[in-house]
Amino acid sequence: MKPHSLSVLLAAGAAFALGVIVSGPTRDARAQDADAGAAAAPATPAAIACNEQRPIDYLVRGNWVTKARMTREEIRARRELAAQAVRFRTEHYGYFEGFGRREWNAHSPMQNAAGTRFMGIRVRINASIHPALACAEQAIQAECGGTPYRAQRLSGIRDRNTYHNGEISNHVYGIALDIDPSINTCCGCVPPWTDHPMCAEEVTSIFERMQMPECWVRQFERFGWYWLGRDTLQDTMHFEFLGDPTQITPAAGTAPIRLAPLDTPWPTPVPARRAATAAPRTRR
Repeated sequence: MKPHSLSVLLAAGAAFALGVIVSGPTRDARAQDADAGAAAAPATPAAIACNEQRPIDYLVRGNWVTKARMTREEIRARRELAAQAVRFRTEHYGYFEGFGRREWNAHSPMQNAAGTRFMGIRVRINASIHPALACAEQAIQAECGGTPYRAQRLSGIRDRNTYHNGEISNHVYGIALDIDPSINTCCGCVPPWTDHPMCAEEVTSIFERMQMPECWVRQFERFGWYWLGRDTLQDTMHFEFLGDPTQITPAAGTAPIRLAPLDTPWPTPVPARRAATAAPRTRR
């Protein structure tokens, strides 16, 4: 990132945070932000073992979202993947009205959600993925000491869908987590997200448009979490669990699965001052 004075960056972040609060978060997200502001120093969680896993392909937004330039066949194939993704999320995390079928799950995502802590900050997400979040935290604490960073605000489950164009946010299923939205940008989204000062800078790395260290991203990705910074939205604050929730922890008496480090290129940053038109007009 280009040099900034600390005072300028904090002031810009504070101004942007005001826009964030006004523009998007639901009632539940605001409550979680209040919890975060009052959080005490991080507590040391009990050690837990998790399998390393990759996101399930058809759950990744970039694999099922449609675009105008696609052929009818491509659009039909992607819509089939999107329907498959909705069914999987409904069966595992709960039925959200308007998406999927109620008979796939008798409970709503809110009913399946429970509070937990990440880095000492309270957040409410789907109870089935609590271990995956705990393992990401353990890995960060073990591997990221060379790039210190302290999270200040989290947003988990939401009670309404904030996506347009027939999409549904993983926040409503309680499997998405936003970390510090005022300083980790979404330069491919819509205003006010694109109004962040870091979206107006010419950069060579997407990590220059966020304060969270790259090391954090790498540790999350070990355990089935997908970083939406890889998407055209370039939503750097956002992680979503797209692995198999039944495979988070190893079976009794077996060792955790370990995978080779993920070796895929990071996305090219959205051009400065063109971020608002670089991706579909989809709200976070």
